[in-house]
Amino acid sequence: MADPASLQPALLAIDVGNTQTQVGVFSSAGELLAEWRLSTARNRTVDELGLLIRSLFDARCLSTESLRGFVCASVVPPLTGVLEGVASEYFGLRATVVTAALVSDLPVLYEPPTDVGADRLVNAVAARELYGVPAVVVDFGTATTFDVIDAKGAYLGGVIATGIGVSADALFAHAARLPRVDVARPESVIGRSTVASLQAGLFFGYVELVDGLLQRIRAELAEGLGDSAGSELEPKVIATGGWAQRIGSECRGIEIVDALLTLQGLRIIYERHGDRAGGADPASEST
Repeated sequence: MADPASLQPALLAIDVGNTQTQVGVFSSAGELLAEWRLSTARNRTVDELGLLIRSLFDARCLSTESLRGFVCASVVPPLTGVLEGVASEYFGLRATVVTAALVSDLPVLYEPPTDVGADRLVNAVAARELYGVPAVVVDFGTATTFDVIDAKGAYLGGVIATGIGVSADALFAHAARLPRVDVARPESVIGRSTVASLQAGLFFGYVELVDGLLQRIRAELAEGLGDSAGSELEPKVIATGGWAQRIGSECRGIEIVDALLTLQGLRIIYERHGDRAGGADPASEST
């Protein structure tokens, strides 16, 4: 029988993207106890975010008293300091902020390494540890990123493409007579109405973009790019992000859809490196 203490909240993990912020709570046994997706507000204050997170805990009847760790990745620089303030002021913890320097066991072959977004590093760690290498992570967010981890477990590089939501917004903004439609899978690629035609172009066009890029990535790996050269292993392809279930499940080149990949990566990084940059806030320990 599981120790009840091992199922109490122990780690708060937050991934701040340009459009959405994903929040997860893990027990000391590594079990995900709760997960939320919030809109990313760049002008949100420490108090606003701290009170919001506390209210989410209350809504799930989760206590913050047993929290021992706070780990975050952010691609929105103004919110990184806000997260550090939330950790300190609302939870009495020092935030572990993911950077290339922190994740020292992930060789980064990108130039310069500091240009790799924190979320991409987190996804690479999660894919390597949970699914093996070589691997490709396709993260469907504001931008769609493709991150390649080679056969030796190094971050090789990747692709940054316009996200499907941004593509749809640009089309509607610049074509006065086209209506705004939901990005959804239509019944047929040959649309019998303007709405169906738009959905076919957006949905199936984006699926083909993803599959085409994956085909080219596989070809370059097979030709000897990186340490996957000569490897008979086909890279595992994992999709994550807000659009992953809707788009990724349709792509022929995607094998796994894991909406929790980034949160799991944050947990793994904290377990390995959190003692270097996280833990209890010294101010809270002295009171």
